[in-house]
Amino acid sequence: MRRTTTILLATLLLAGAAVGCSSEKSYDEVVADCTQALKDRADGDKAKPDACEDVKKDDYTALLMSQVLDDNGWTDENGDVDMGKILEDSTSTP
Repeated sequence: MRRTTTILLATLLLAGAAVGCSSEKSYDEVVADCTQALKDRADGDKAKPDACEDVKKDDYTALLMSQVLDDNGWTDENGDVDMGKILEDSTSTP
């Protein structure tokens, strides 16, 4: 009985330790951190932020393009791309 209790206690402790060690961020959290890092980086900075290292290439490209659109003011209040704003500069007289 004592041996069974000891084994059960050890198993529970190991399970608890495994759960405690799994505090790694979810992919959604990593993407959210990357999005914030792109917003916070200095103007003209083209380097990939450290927070984006674990983001998949296609996802990073989409996040980067979204940030470029926002930075240039080419999105409306809903976050949708406003083609009129994009084409505005190309139709203006120099």
